[in-house]
Amino acid sequence: METGDVLYGGNIMNDDRFNSLDQKIDALIELCDAMKKENQLLRANEHNWQSERQQLLDNNKLAKSRLESVLNRLRSIEQAPSVS
Repeated sequence: METGDVLYGGNIMNDDRFNSLDQKIDALIELCDAMKKENQLLRANEHNWQSERQQLLDNNKLAKSRLESVLNRLRSIEQAPSVS
């Protein structure tokens, strides 16, 4: 073993290999952090889309109800005896 060598799992790891591994670990940590942030953003977007979808479904249900009410009134007008 030389100066700067590290014993790792029974293998000798020199400074260059250790630094390379350290850089790769740092890159993985940065990637993990970026993915966590992206995941949080995606979850927030999903929540917004779900809320908007629910609002659209509610609006659609209300419009359907109003339309059915108008149709029922028109039917009742048609069926009423005409006054001449």
